[in-house]
Amino acid sequence: MKISILGAGAWGTALAVQAAARHEVLLWARSPSAAAEMQASRRNSYLPETELPAALQISADLPQAMAHAAEGLIIIATPMAALREMLGQLPAGSRCLWLCKGFEAGSGLLGHEIARELQPQSGKALRVGILSGPSFAQEVAADQPTALVAASEDEALAQAAVNIFHSERLRIYTSNDPVGVEVGGAVKNVMAIAVGIADGLRLAAEAKGPVGSAPGLNARAALITRGLAEMLRLGLALGARSETFMGLSGMGDLVLTATGDLSRNRRVGLMLAQGLPLAQILVDLGHVAEGVYSAPTVLARARAKGVDMPITEAVVAVLEGRLSPAAAVDLLMGRRARAEH
Repeated sequence: MKISILGAGAWGTALAVQAAARHEVLLWARSPSAAAEMQASRRNSYLPETELPAALQISADLPQAMAHAAEGLIIIATPMAALREMLGQLPAGSRCLWLCKGFEAGSGLLGHEIARELQPQSGKALRVGILSGPSFAQEVAADQPTALVAASEDEALAQAAVNIFHSERLRIYTSNDPVGVEVGGAVKNVMAIAVGIADGLRLAAEAKGPVGSAPGLNARAALITRGLAEMLRLGLALGARSETFMGLSGMGDLVLTATGDLSRNRRVGLMLAQGLPLAQILVDLGHVAEGVYSAPTVLARARAKGVDMPITEAVVAVLEGRLSPAAAVDLLMGRRARAEH
């Protein structure tokens, strides 16, 4: 199979490394200088420990990348902000999966909604879906066991993802609920920031001596569980199925992103708890943390649907500087008692 992966960040590169052993893979980088450096060194600065396979083609020529996979599969591995641009340039009839997770800033749309909006305008009959789930790029590139879900209303496309990527170390499941898979992938980033804030407050308290009333592991478990409830409520309001949130793109991705040390969104929360300004955090991070950009949009869509998302509200307030991390935790704990379900 000929595969073009559009976006040479950590995740796109990791998937390219995995697929290059069995398929003709072209990795597209937006920057010509970055593409030339990768060609020469067979390394990518996003994954410095990983050697790029000799068979992996690297290019900064987007038409070449599109043509390479004309009869194969295109993977969009850009941040969410570039998804619309990439979808708009796909040739008619393309088969495409995207890896990005989140809501589009401004429009508030999920990926499948962007694709649906573009198709009538362009007249292109695109076959699209999402490849998502609990996955740190570094582990995928290192060939460590990982499970993902390919979601599309086009069942043949989801099955094609299984045929292409499923291997001894990369297990691919299928789903025909792209709404649920995308909501899970977007909201878990916001919840990871919340858990990072709580964990950061605990670490700061431990560094000073007795922890006292700082959030502990009990608070972490509560945030993850109630975060899953928020994710489920929004998903159902947008047309998802409840069982999707018990799977890889719901509970699985939430647990990994909220607790894993490689999680960028969790690190944002940890640094917010240290009192660092958001602008500095994003510079120091050096990578996109989608939860920062998705949080206000998640909240806006929840309010439009009449969905209560108190953890999301608290995260947005902290990101906007209206609430301190400690005050956000106190606010959540001070909410009135209610039935769990």
